[in-house]
Amino acid sequence: MKMNIVGIDPSLRNFGIVNAILDTDTLEFEVTSMKLVESEDNAKKAKTVRKNSDDLRRARLLHEGFQLACQGASFAFVEVPVGSQSARAMASYGICIGVLASCPISMIQVTPTEVKLAMTGEKTATKDEMIEAAVKAHPGAKWLTRKSKGELTLLAANEHLADACGAIMAGIKTDEFKAALSMLKTLKAA
Repeated sequence: MKMNIVGIDPSLRNFGIVNAILDTDTLEFEVTSMKLVESEDNAKKAKTVRKNSDDLRRARLLHEGFQLACQGASFAFVEVPVGSQSARAMASYGICIGVLASCPISMIQVTPTEVKLAMTGEKTATKDEMIEAAVKAHPGAKWLTRKSKGELTLLAANEHLADACGAIMAGIKTDEFKAALSMLKTLKAA
């Protein structure tokens, strides 16, 4: 059986979204689309914009991108953020958690460590190592690139898309997903 799924790496500035098709027999997935929802901080640029109004605008932008990505998918595999080290980062964390709370489909939550282990086998993998492993696992995906001196180079922003791929890889290994999948297969067979 094949099912549409979505992997999510939430962040206020760069919200990584990967849509894929999962083969439920092999647990392998093929990336069908990638999107980075970017929400720039306009309050820094224009002094006339209140910070809370700009946060609300950014939250709406992320919410819309998230809801659109979940349409037609059966599961969302999400790297849920953990804490923060400043008041501003905590506000970003809260916005992301609020957006995730609106998830219209079944959500499988994974930790950043689980994502790194699933993608690279190393719990201390760097952003570059995550991107390298994700590109190697899904070379046909439309990774973010730019042309530099006649050559295509990968952008650092791919870290969010790599983490979204890693969220899927980690999520399909969880007991929670295995139980849900077993139930779906049983219902389908009945």
